[in-house]
Amino acid sequence: MNERFDKGMAIRRKVLGDAHVDRAEAAKTEFDAAFQEMITEGAWGTLWARDTIPLRERSMLTVALLAATGNFEELEMHLRATANTGTSQQDVLEALLHVAVYAGVPKANHAVRIAKAVFSDLDRDT
Repeated sequence: MNERFDKGMAIRRKVLGDAHVDRAEAAKTEFDAAFQEMITEGAWGTLWARDTIPLRERSMLTVALLAATGNFEELEMHLRATANTGTSQQDVLEALLHVAVYAGVPKANHAVRIAKAVFSDLDRDT
């Protein structure tokens, strides 16, 4: 496609894993192809590709923002990705504690329940 897309796809694969990206690509249709291209270039090829902060910190920010805004489906995906970003379970807990104070306990509480389930699944898989 283009350099930004290629860079974005490489980072997307690094963070989310080949299996996740392969499933997403297989599910892509003519309807959402432009959207998938936009997020690969914009989110992954621009934002996640920046070298100003490491993937660990970028992952922590993403987890906190997704929890604070109630985007729990995306949160689960990014919690699974912590296995690829160097973000520890303790890092996630710290991020969610900030969510509780600055965005609300109910959202943080729900995010903690999701994190516990995801980390339990990841621990079983290893």
